[in-house]
Amino acid sequence: MAVVFGVVAMILAAGFIDWNLRFGRDNTIQTQLGHLQLMKPGFLENGRADPYAYLLAPPDATEQSALAALPGYRLTAPRLLLAGLASSGEITLSFIGEGVDPLAEQAMASGLRFPEGRNLAPGEPKSAIVGRGLAQNLGLSIGAPLVLIANTEGGGISAVEATVVGFFESIAQAYDDAALRIPIELARELMRTDGEHLRLVFLDDTDAVPVALERLRQALPADTYQVVPWVELADFYNKTSALFAKQVGVIYLIIAVIIVLAISNTMTMAVMERVGEIGTMMALGTRRSGIRSMFLLEGLILGVVGAAAGLVLGCVLALIISAVGIPMPPGPGMSWGYEAGILLSPANLMTAAGIALATTLLASVYPAWRASRLEIVDALRTRQ
Repeated sequence: MAVVFGVVAMILAAGFIDWNLRFGRDNTIQTQLGHLQLMKPGFLENGRADPYAYLLAPPDATEQSALAALPGYRLTAPRLLLAGLASSGEITLSFIGEGVDPLAEQAMASGLRFPEGRNLAPGEPKSAIVGRGLAQNLGLSIGAPLVLIANTEGGGISAVEATVVGFFESIAQAYDDAALRIPIELARELMRTDGEHLRLVFLDDTDAVPVALERLRQALPADTYQVVPWVELADFYNKTSALFAKQVGVIYLIIAVIIVLAISNTMTMAVMERVGEIGTMMALGTRRSGIRSMFLLEGLILGVVGAAAGLVLGCVLALIISAVGIPMPPGPGMSWGYEAGILLSPANLMTAAGIALATTLLASVYPAWRASRLEIVDALRTRQ
């Protein structure tokens, strides 16, 4: 029961953390970063300070063929980054924004939520969606006009007017308090340019990112394109993942100690109860190494049976809990709560079973050694 409890606890704890990490990863990829980003070299370091110097040229045949050859390639979404002032009535606030392709946004599984209104749609060149926090601060309503002001490359001032069609919420509340999105053609009109800063590449499978990254870096000229995977841009996700990894390690350590103590106590009691039997076996010629092997094998059998039962029970409980859902309140910096689940992965199942077997064997070492050190005469006297 100790082994079963330990395996179930490890499966559920690790699976819950993995589910939350997978949820955060997918939401970050779909709403902000994409799986890969194409940009001009140096954009990450200097692009925000000098945005007009890092605009990409229109896609050429080399880029299009390289993208089409990627494993699981789905689509490319352009991004033109914006910064300026948003004005509604007498209220004016600074904003960060993106010019996006509404058709590409419809084709991808966006992680944005719309408590009011809807996402951008093709054929609406003068529309805008606004982060809920920014919309509240500006006093906006659906259908209200919104004036956007930005600096041009020559140092002048440009302005456009858009109609608000939706308020969105992403996973990051700080982003929603300052962000908005408009069609990329309207963004180009605002900045008086024809280019874009980024091209977000979306794949069918996040696990294919390393292969796609290597192929793109080989196919595209390094002096024209810098290819960056999402994981290098997701600072918050990386820090959260590192924190959760340490938490899982502590949980595994605590459970391992519990298993060792429980099994060691059980095996020690078994030795004390079977002193007479051990003495008889040794009197009949069983070597001390044979006694040790017998108790180690007994511990191994306990570990195998307990691990197997724990894997079955843990998987069943994980599926039931995932079907019901775990209500999660909004975390620090999040805009909304969600229902979590338990993610079953071969790595977690193998780790749980491996720790159970290893700790059970470890717990059997001392009782096996103690049994093998008994004196035959004393053991037989105990039997009498």
